[in-house]
Amino acid sequence: MDEESADALAVLAATSMVSVGVDTADYRELRLLVAPDASPPEDPAQAERWWLEVLRGELKRDPGLAAHLRSFLGVASVPPVAGSVRNSLAGGTAHGPVVQAGAIGTLTLHAASPSGALPDPGGWPTVGQLEPVAFGVRPAHRVRKHPLLPRYVLRDRDGDLGLALAQARSSGGLVLVLGEPFAGKSRAALAALDRGPAGLRVFAPAGGTDLRGLPALLQGRPERHVIWLDDLDEHLGEGGLEPRLLAQLTALRVVVLATLREDAYDACRAEPRGRVLDLAHVIELAREWSPAERGRLAREAGRKGDPRLVGAASASGPEGVAAYLALSPLLWDEWRRARRADRHPRGHALVRAALDLARCGLTHPLPMALLREAHERYPDVTGLERESTEDALAWAAGLRHGLLPLLVRGTQDSGTQDTWRAAPLLVEAAARHEELPDVPGPVWACALETARTDPAYDYAEIAAGARDAFQRAADAGDASALHDLGVLAASLGEGEEAERWFRWAVEAGEPRSAGRLGRMLAARGEAKEAEPFLETAAEAGDTEAATLLGKLLRARAERWLSSATHDGSGEAAHLLGDLQLGSGALDDAFTHYLSVHVALDDALYGAERDRALDATNLGALLERHHRPDEARPWYLKGYEQGDAYGAFRLAELHKKDGEEAAARSWYRKAAAMGHPGAQRALGETDA
Repeated sequence: MDEESADALAVLAATSMVSVGVDTADYRELRLLVAPDASPPEDPAQAERWWLEVLRGELKRDPGLAAHLRSFLGVASVPPVAGSVRNSLAGGTAHGPVVQAGAIGTLTLHAASPSGALPDPGGWPTVGQLEPVAFGVRPAHRVRKHPLLPRYVLRDRDGDLGLALAQARSSGGLVLVLGEPFAGKSRAALAALDRGPAGLRVFAPAGGTDLRGLPALLQGRPERHVIWLDDLDEHLGEGGLEPRLLAQLTALRVVVLATLREDAYDACRAEPRGRVLDLAHVIELAREWSPAERGRLAREAGRKGDPRLVGAASASGPEGVAAYLALSPLLWDEWRRARRADRHPRGHALVRAALDLARCGLTHPLPMALLREAHERYPDVTGLERESTEDALAWAAGLRHGLLPLLVRGTQDSGTQDTWRAAPLLVEAAARHEELPDVPGPVWACALETARTDPAYDYAEIAAGARDAFQRAADAGDASALHDLGVLAASLGEGEEAERWFRWAVEAGEPRSAGRLGRMLAARGEAKEAEPFLETAAEAGDTEAATLLGKLLRARAERWLSSATHDGSGEAAHLLGDLQLGSGALDDAFTHYLSVHVALDDALYGAERDRALDATNLGALLERHHRPDEARPWYLKGYEQGDAYGAFRLAELHKKDGEEAAARSWYRKAAAMGHPGAQRALGETDA
């Protein structure tokens, strides 16, 4: 075996030793054979280099090891290597496949002059200088203190891909990595190239570049060369790669390494430009990762701690790890820009609500009703009215690149609720984006209320997260966070702690806390201290606080009016009767109205217009207690003191007794005083 073939075999075996796993029988057998007393480094890259040096040395010492390595790799023989014969064709143009033959002598190939000049191969980068992102690999999320791309994780087809490249390095040819979009084709192909000899020079032409001048450009050069054609369909057709050009490049032992999407492959095979695909060594790469590949990913993520690999290991699904890493920044950017009022603000807010609730700890699919409530809690997102919820949901749930949505539909055990969750890649990415705002307090409130009633969540755990978030906001000067801390403490039964937070919030000008604090004080009997806090909240629009304040003030009024009535104040008795009548305490009101007239001189009160209501109200109380005869004189007294209602009630009593003439007479008196009921009864106004 020549030196180059032995080196290719060593490269393939070294790559496979790292990818098969240390706990396999093949690994243990080969290690006992070539390195029984040494251990490779734990780092995969260092381990691969270690194995390569060991195997190169062993092959030089014992060429018979090659047969064992071929058995280990599952190949029958080492690919043939072109011999020393270098043929050329002088003074013409090759128009078909060139056959290498020892009897011809020197063969010089002159391609037709291309329409544009190709760069000098001496300036082409070597394999070791390649930057994958510049050669078509989509970047992952940027992470501080980590390289642009996470470390490459070996794929199941890497052994086959490495073997195909080794064959191409020996004799030239086209190696095509085929797969669905976002399967990781470019990364796998470039990683396989990087595992080979570092001195190869690589040319990556732009799509549509005229490649016909390559054979003449490379003829007679001592270096070895690789033509990198990412998205091969952009390099086929007139001036591109076709069977004759491939044959010329193969004669020069040039490696053509390409990638192609499956849909483009099918389309090209149906066209004349696709004939060159028949000459390719095709390696198919699946988009969805196998269990073995995911196992290697998990080990790599645990070893290096790159958060992108950690996230991919935990959050990627059937779309595959490569798609997860490539699409994550694209989807994140699309979601972030959608917040503008002229784009999809409501869709952005729905996704943000699902994302923030997941950040709060609600990791299960969430009812759409909860997302509808929470997504309205973002004051910094404007223009929601421009987009309906239906349109927003359709945008958020649409598949990006045919693979991933921003909002994922879920199901609950009952299967009856419409539930959703943020795409796992967004949740994972959110943990790495420092510019993402903290979850607002109102959204935390939604999360806490859900966790309180849903047994799927640990309320104490989510409450602890909320407390930390509120404390950070409070430390930054947010008065509403002080209120949130009080509400949270109250929900946990920490009454004294809640009261302290509410008092600090009131001092900072938070009226909601004034209402909370007032209610707490009133509940433990400290009504007088509660009143100023309740009044502050009531003035800010807190109707519950206003109602409670009214009750407390009424109770205080009854207390002091009762005291004054007991001391003989007729006015206090009158006001106390009004309060009791309004509250439905009819017997007490009757007693106090009666005391006004029994205890004080009728003439004194008859001269005052506002006392007429005492007499009429007393008559009404007597009538409600089924004592109409006793009510009549009080109604009469009220009428005499200028109360139209007293006359109206007398008319009603006469009418009830069948005394129509008397009833009509009193209706007229009441109508003359402006009573609308009497006017209707007389037909003087519309009923």
